[in-house]
Amino acid sequence: MFTNTNFHISRRSFLLAGGGLAAAGLLHSWPARSADIRELRIAAVPARVPLTGETHPYTEVWAYDTKVPGPVLRLRQGDPVRIVVENQLTQETTVHWHGIRLPIAMDGVPGLSQAPIKPAERFTYEFTPPDAGTFWYHPHANSLEQLGRGLAGVLIVEEQVPVPVDRDILWMLSDWRLNSDGQIAAGFGNHMEAAMSGRVGNIVTLNGAVPADQPVRAGERVRLRLVNGSLARLMALRFEGHRPVVVAVDGQPCDPHEPENGRVLLGPAMRVDVLLDMQGEPGRSYAVTDDFYDGLGYTLTMLGYAEGAPVRAHPFDVAFRLPPNPLPEPDLATAEHHEITLQGGMMGGGKLSGVGGMSGMDGPAAWAIDGMSMTGDGQAGMPPLFTIQRGRSVVLTIRNETAWWHPMHFHGHSLKVLTRNGSPVPHRQWKDTILFAPKDIVECAFVADNPGDWMLHCHVMDHQMAGLMTVLRIA
Repeated sequence: MFTNTNFHISRRSFLLAGGGLAAAGLLHSWPARSADIRELRIAAVPARVPLTGETHPYTEVWAYDTKVPGPVLRLRQGDPVRIVVENQLTQETTVHWHGIRLPIAMDGVPGLSQAPIKPAERFTYEFTPPDAGTFWYHPHANSLEQLGRGLAGVLIVEEQVPVPVDRDILWMLSDWRLNSDGQIAAGFGNHMEAAMSGRVGNIVTLNGAVPADQPVRAGERVRLRLVNGSLARLMALRFEGHRPVVVAVDGQPCDPHEPENGRVLLGPAMRVDVLLDMQGEPGRSYAVTDDFYDGLGYTLTMLGYAEGAPVRAHPFDVAFRLPPNPLPEPDLATAEHHEITLQGGMMGGGKLSGVGGMSGMDGPAAWAIDGMSMTGDGQAGMPPLFTIQRGRSVVLTIRNETAWWHPMHFHGHSLKVLTRNGSPVPHRQWKDTILFAPKDIVECAFVADNPGDWMLHCHVMDHQMAGLMTVLRIA
């Protein structure tokens, strides 16, 4: 499944400045029409970038503001923003602000929440982010190919009070399927792949480059924001010689805890903020490895410690906890209950399970939710699976009857994960993208406080396009 391209990928020098990449240095700002609203602009354009190093052929991509990933948008919690998106591609596009709880008209689903942005046209998104945290943005039109060709960026909503860390670092992780010439391989939408694990790439980049050593200093405390922007690749990161502490998942603060088995698990579209107290030896390097797939582990990057005395002799003795976001707490005693089932996918003998012969809204389907396949990116008139009255608390049980992994993303909301396979999920974890292992049963809860028709879909993009998508209506 995983093969190296035929050219040698050299390591590049890499320095990630404290605080990440500043949006001010990457965005073209227009004068705001209102003193109370910050206005920004990004453009979806064809571009050429050195994905595999400056000494190799540049890769032709689609990008925001010619950069892969696109500009880091840094907003402030509770402050309104206006973002004008220009489409300089030859096909329609939209932008979905993944994980942001915003009005349905700003959600970026073509047909369902907005008309797609035609070539040479623009669309203005306006919203006020209620939650601080790590989010991201990407298309929801021809999303398999547009995301696979590079259209993605990170959106960081900063807390109203600065978080006490020495550095705030972002790792946007993406994988790419390149051919021997260093160009993006054809074959998007392969039906066989769509019925299995999806389009997994053959190289992984960190912030748009082949990962080089990441410079750190002994004694410093780092907030590391991890974002998996891949189409299908799941990741499980181990930090040699370090004990990462998870402080937020999908942008939402949780009870600080060390990850299970020491691995930070990241499905496509998931984000995890970890706290790292750098207690390694000055001058030494420590491996960060991804070993999610059995027998296919690799070194993602190295934490390279600078020589010299530590920043501080001992780690902080103060417990670290991010301030909570204003999420409405579901009332489990009065909540209404719903169940949905994920079906389909390739099984033994080359047969689809549960959806054989079924067609979706845009053609043949490989997946279904409760026997219904919605293929593509979203269309006008998509029928809701069920309707919830605004203000109701909901307990949603999702059963994965397939033999495959699925990161299920719910638009416009965060879900409080209650149980997995009957066992309570600890640490008060709220997610907008819940990762399901084969045969998993997950129970989650939320308050239906955001009216509209909201997509629920798998973020292995092949799976979504091949039917693993539905709509929940909040009336």
